[in-house]
Amino acid sequence: MPIFRERVSGLLQAKLTAPFWQLAQPQKHQHCLDVGCGVSFLIYDWRDWNAFFYGQEISTVAKEALNARAPQLNSKLFKGVKLGAAHDLQYEAKQFDLAIATGFSCYYPLDYWKLVLSEVRRVLKPGGVFVFDVLNPDAELAESWAILETYSNAEVFLESLKDWREMIGSEGGKILKTQSGELFELYKVGF
Repeated sequence: MPIFRERVSGLLQAKLTAPFWQLAQPQKHQHCLDVGCGVSFLIYDWRDWNAFFYGQEISTVAKEALNARAPQLNSKLFKGVKLGAAHDLQYEAKQFDLAIATGFSCYYPLDYWKLVLSEVRRVLKPGGVFVFDVLNPDAELAESWAILETYSNAEVFLESLKDWREMIGSEGGKILKTQSGELFELYKVGF
């Protein structure tokens, strides 16, 4: 399978990255929540953006690594990472200007993402936006990548983009902007 060779060589990673900052670059002094953040603060330009970073992560290892290392890079901008799932955000209502969730939407069904959108809407300030990525099932590599993920013990849900758009609308969201990648579509959503 050619996609497997791309994964082994490292070429596949560039096709999986969702450049959220191209749709909604964090601005100076904005309060930004990265849901499923992994080690985002260590690898993206948060210091250049001068935005306050808050995270929520389901992996204890990633959470602990980021909470240990990130304050050494910039303790003023890094506000910590909490442990928890995307549908149960551990933050107060109307706290954030921007919320981000990339790299995991395809591993959960649309019904779960209804809960995520509801929680994100709760923690966003009026006028705040949510940027997240969804797998485009019509992309040339989508099916092969989904099979590859299955062999890695990760089930991928190949939901249509039409179903995503309808679900976003049913949850009170409005798609403000989109950006297509090789595998993923980025959505900028307001409520």
